[in-house]
Amino acid sequence: MTAGRPAPREPGEQGQTLVVIGARGDLTARLLLPGLGGLVAASGLTDLLLVGSDRGQWSDEEWRALVARAFADGDASGPAVDTVVRNARYVAADATDDDGLHRLLACRKGRLTLYFPLPPAVTVEACRALARTGLPPGTRLVLEKPFGTDAAGATALNELLHRLVPEDHVHRVDHFLGMSTVLNLLGVRFANRVFEPLLTAEHVEAVDIVFDETLGLEGRAGFYDVTGALRDMIQSHLLQVLALVAMLPPSTLDQLDVRDAKAQVLRATRVWDDRPGRFSRRARYTAGTVDGRALPSYADEAGIDPARGTETLAEVVFAVDTWRWAGVPFRVRSGKAIGAPRQEVTYWFKAPQHVPRGLLGEAVGNRLRIGLGPRRLQLEININGPGDPSTVSPVTLDTSFGTGDLLEYGEVLRGVLEDEQPLSVRDDMSVESWRIVEPVLDAWREARVPLDEYRAGSAGPRGWEDLVARRNGEGTAPV
Repeated sequence: MTAGRPAPREPGEQGQTLVVIGARGDLTARLLLPGLGGLVAASGLTDLLLVGSDRGQWSDEEWRALVARAFADGDASGPAVDTVVRNARYVAADATDDDGLHRLLACRKGRLTLYFPLPPAVTVEACRALARTGLPPGTRLVLEKPFGTDAAGATALNELLHRLVPEDHVHRVDHFLGMSTVLNLLGVRFANRVFEPLLTAEHVEAVDIVFDETLGLEGRAGFYDVTGALRDMIQSHLLQVLALVAMLPPSTLDQLDVRDAKAQVLRATRVWDDRPGRFSRRARYTAGTVDGRALPSYADEAGIDPARGTETLAEVVFAVDTWRWAGVPFRVRSGKAIGAPRQEVTYWFKAPQHVPRGLLGEAVGNRLRIGLGPRRLQLEININGPGDPSTVSPVTLDTSFGTGDLLEYGEVLRGVLEDEQPLSVRDDMSVESWRIVEPVLDAWREARVPLDEYRAGSAGPRGWEDLVARRNGEGTAPV
């Protein structure tokens, strides 16, 4: 995870070329380019040729104007930023067409990186075309999630990619896990003797990983209605968070050690009790108001097929079958249009072994919360309050994490351009993530889990309660 180290060069290489395929899409302007601008400003990356490509006709000047606006949105400025904007080029090309790819590849200078912020099916077709046209030596490929649409599709995509470039030249990016978030999680867990020995099944009752947000579709109906909350957030982003939350301490922060530790967790993860019909829930929002904005019912949004039954809120309880976490339920949840959003990891500690008689008050269960957004650390404990010293009351110790130097996409792109892959999903992990959720998808497809509803702006469906592990006749399990 070394920052600032120049990327290794192929013999005779001068500079780098980053080609963004699908350059006129929302993700490029809203996230990718602002992150890149911050990276260019921080690192002085003047030898980068930024090429945008899409099917539509556009001039170099129009592309440069978009790049300049996006860089400014990321508060990037300086001579290096001006140089990259001035040298940027646009090439109209269909990435699934051989002739278009030949034109695109001909414009490269130095090492080539192809970035695909595209739907999985289009990415696959583009890679098949690249297999026909061939790639320059040393090319790097960057893919956005989802990586395939199921375990078999992810396996087939990996085989296709490996015919093009070696695995260490493939970056399956997860911008959700920016470097700061990764280091926050690992730092709290492994740099504190007061926490690390307690984060085990001996002391932890349950773990919540929740990412509820106020946003609705935000113009993404075409993508979201065929994806849903389970595939969009849990299968990809939040299972990666689970791996960081549950992994054993790696020997170093080098990419090999971190990715091996994450992969071990994913291989050990399954739906709780192997009963997806019971330990998963799904719902979608109806009309309501969120942060003063009126949202229509999801089923009434433009571009939505109500009969598809796409969920906007998903929750699954997982087991992690390792010595450290055996018997501890991990609830993973993500929802849209939630009125009081939470974006955090919560460790729920077991009750004290013994509370002396005579100690009075309303004690709460101890909880350690690590915020994913805002990035905060909170520890809920019980102390003796003012007045009667035999009375305890709950308090929260609260602090915030420092912000990272770069936006999440800037951190991702730094890893790509410097050949560091701690934020990249390895080929085996992409398959394991689908393997974990496929029983849930099957149960939902077979209508074994009802599609509940919740009003936009609410906390979720009635009857959905926070995870509290308790005895139910089958050992410690969520109810």
